[in-house]
Amino acid sequence: MASTPTSPTSSTGGNTALTPLPVSDRLFGWRDHAALWLSLGVGLLVMQVGAYLVPALGAQAALTVILCGSVLGAGLLAWTAKIGCDSGLSSSGLMHATYGSNFARLPVLLNIVQLIGWTTFELVVMRDGTVAIARQSGSFTGALWPLLATLLWGAVLLALLSGSMVKLVRKFIGRYGLPLVIASLLWLSWKFFAKAGTQGIAELWNRPGAGGMSTLSALDLVIAMPVSWLPLVADFARHGRDGNSALRGTWLGYAIANIWCYALGVLVAITTPSTDLVAALLLAQGGLIALGLILIDEVDNAYGDLYSGSVAGHSLKPGWSVRRWGMALAVLCTALALVLPMHSLEPFLLMLSSVFVPLYGVILARLAGHARVVSLVTERKVNYSAVVIWLLGIACYHLCAQLTPSWGAALPTLVLTFVLARVTRTSNSGTGITAAA
Repeated sequence: MASTPTSPTSSTGGNTALTPLPVSDRLFGWRDHAALWLSLGVGLLVMQVGAYLVPALGAQAALTVILCGSVLGAGLLAWTAKIGCDSGLSSSGLMHATYGSNFARLPVLLNIVQLIGWTTFELVVMRDGTVAIARQSGSFTGALWPLLATLLWGAVLLALLSGSMVKLVRKFIGRYGLPLVIASLLWLSWKFFAKAGTQGIAELWNRPGAGGMSTLSALDLVIAMPVSWLPLVADFARHGRDGNSALRGTWLGYAIANIWCYALGVLVAITTPSTDLVAALLLAQGGLIALGLILIDEVDNAYGDLYSGSVAGHSLKPGWSVRRWGMALAVLCTALALVLPMHSLEPFLLMLSSVFVPLYGVILARLAGHARVVSLVTERKVNYSAVVIWLLGIACYHLCAQLTPSWGAALPTLVLTFVLARVTRTSNSGTGITAAA
């Protein structure tokens, strides 16, 4: 017989990351969710990954994979957003509810590490883009400019983290930032479509792929971007008024951004195959301004990583406020961006991210449709069945990548962990927990 769980509010000692957000603080409607995730989904990295699809795939096959992968990946993101909004819990809270209050500290800590890594990588991307724009315009060509650019973007992140996340999303991103980014994407799309027209759209559209990448592995590549946001989405979705609006807004916003940026990456690659993406954007008429606007939009990606990392840090050390955690992490990431060779560390970051695919396969299976998610946060110290399935999923991910790369790794791992976690979900608790430890 299940024991009566302790009140989460009293058991977590005022830890706001592990308790439901008050109703008075839940201000996001579906438009806010859509604006946030459309903005977060836009980025140079997404375009660069999109460019990897060709010439291995033809344009038709690449677009089909982009549409299917974006809808599926954004759907997983939206589903997690609904769970976070319905429960009012952060991503750390969902991990505690699924894996147990003691064991969850491990994935929370891993999440902080990966968020520090990705924020540092974003700072490097913004720095390199800023230097490229400065050199293109013929100014700031000195050796100190990379250092100054890194410090500049770090200072911007510090300023943003000192304010309110909700006000940033509702007043800046929705009203000003997003329209400018959409305008830049429209401009670049128009310019590269015109370039495709001069080369023959029909010929480019019907050109077959060169091979070297299967459809499933390409689908894996497209899904990788939305899946990478799974450990963050609940930290923002919990500010929503209701779960259905969080689901609709997140799904719509991110799917549009992912489809557009991946497709633009493919368009740039097939029209300018011998030039790297940043250089190709700069060479387009008006590309310097458009790239500058997209570069500014990269700030919200780094901000999103830091905000989520600060919420996760607060869950481990509630004595530090979310704001204090955020500013400390911003300083750390800026310092790391100055000294680490981040481009060579990208494979390590992708490997670290792989642990979150099976992690969320289990979370979705165990918490979706559950009426007692909040009470599960403190109900058990270690949920052994969830832990075993997660570890099995990590092994499956890497085995698939090594043994059957043509099948991809993310989808088989998600299916395996979801099915195992769902069939072992008990009827009385929904997460395989029958008694408090």
